[in-house]
Amino acid sequence: MVGFSCTVGLRRLLLSASLLGFALTAPVGAQDLPGPFAQTVAIAAAEEEAVAAFYRENGYQTLWTGTSERDVTRRAALFAALSRAADHALPTNRYDVAELAALLQAAQTEGDRARAEVALTRAFLAYARDVSSGALEPIKIDPGLVREIARPDPALLLAQMKAGDPAELLRGLVPRAPRYAQLMRAKRALEDKIATGGWGPVVRTAGLGPGDSGDAVVALRDRLVAMGYLGRSATRSFDASIQAAVQRFQLDHGLTGLGTVDERTLAALNISPEERLKSVIVAMERARWLGDTPLGDRHIWVNLPDFSAKIIDHGKVTFETRSVIGKDVLDQHTPEFSDVMDHMVINPSWGVPRSIIVKEYLPLLQRNPNAVSHLQVIDGRGRVVPRGAVNFARYSARTFPYGLRQPPSDGNALGKVKFMFPNKYNIYLHDTPAKNLFSHDVRAYSHGCIRLADPFDFAYALLALQSDDPQAEFARHLNSGNETRVNLEQPLPVHLVYFTAYPGAKGQMTYRDDVYGRDRILFQALEAAGVAMPALRG
Repeated sequence: MVGFSCTVGLRRLLLSASLLGFALTAPVGAQDLPGPFAQTVAIAAAEEEAVAAFYRENGYQTLWTGTSERDVTRRAALFAALSRAADHALPTNRYDVAELAALLQAAQTEGDRARAEVALTRAFLAYARDVSSGALEPIKIDPGLVREIARPDPALLLAQMKAGDPAELLRGLVPRAPRYAQLMRAKRALEDKIATGGWGPVVRTAGLGPGDSGDAVVALRDRLVAMGYLGRSATRSFDASIQAAVQRFQLDHGLTGLGTVDERTLAALNISPEERLKSVIVAMERARWLGDTPLGDRHIWVNLPDFSAKIIDHGKVTFETRSVIGKDVLDQHTPEFSDVMDHMVINPSWGVPRSIIVKEYLPLLQRNPNAVSHLQVIDGRGRVVPRGAVNFARYSARTFPYGLRQPPSDGNALGKVKFMFPNKYNIYLHDTPAKNLFSHDVRAYSHGCIRLADPFDFAYALLALQSDDPQAEFARHLNSGNETRVNLEQPLPVHLVYFTAYPGAKGQMTYRDDVYGRDRILFQALEAAGVAMPALRG
């Protein structure tokens, strides 16, 4: 086996036909190849039907290990792409360049060459899959990661590699969405910062504000300078420049921008660049899950740890409101997925989810049949059943045959309007009577659905595309008191995402707390798959 580095001399060796151990006069076409090559390829590829079918249908011609100019070009492009896999925070052990190079260099027989051929094909397909659509299967990591991933077709990839420009194909696999390139730049910047000493000592204080001075202010000043929020300064006092820098930091980290250092601001300030790098690496994986699938010229973007819901038109935020998301309890976490919103319901009734009925309300009703009197008991055909006709004590959580429903009212749990993108997770956006929760910075209080601080304004923004007077139209339905479905003439995509690191409007990185601990679990899974922290390697 030989070692591998990206020196110019060895790179030239890798890209040359003489890398192969067999003679340069080895035949290229399948019609001239000796039987052992085709036989060994067939055996080596047998477990992957797409790979086996490709070689079978192409007469066992080589993609990588022949001496033709096409093979040399494909091999060069593949090694160049794989050598940059770490830049994408991918599990490089799946397509180890040194191992592949050694396998090629050690090839002495047609069987050896066939095994190298299939190994390169597998490396190409693994890299193509990982860089274009993510290295992990989300649902296997966390039950709330239910996003459907558009994976590339191996047969199509192999056909494109055979017929097209290999370098162009490999470049085109990288997500082209601006967010991905911005996250890659943030990754490199954090690695560079870590390599040169990070952000300096942590700030130790109970709190800081205008007029304060001393060592804690100096530590704060130096850390803000290192983070890029403050120009070089010699001040030892918490002056206006430091206050403005703290405020910018707070806004980039989802904190109330008061410009003073409180407990939450201090905790965010003292998070290490290594931890922020982990957040960026996880965000890159999530960005790959989204890939280049169009989000929609107009779409709804709900970033769960940001506690916000936005309407985005052609890349511009045209409406934004605060949100409440599911509690930090495993079966109440709001899931991550995309769907299409096609209607709203004004004056909605609330059909209580089965999980809430049996866990929360049935025990109350068993103790007191008149409990939760604001809820109606409903049979399987949607009819209201008098409570006196039901012996709640005879049923268990498994056998309880009724539903519960709250009619439209001022105190309805869904408020006055809900916004529907029908999905099997029973998640939607809605109003709420609990308006006080929106004053909190961390807003994880629901059973999983997303509550909006400004639901009427959200409705007006949606209806503006189909009504000359959206407020009047909404008010007409609202004032009727009747439960009314209003279809959206132009349904729009809804994306429920979970980015704790994300580029801001000006390209700067913004960070949020990992409210569900999903980033931690996801990073552990990436590490287990072979993703390394480049800046922390020995």
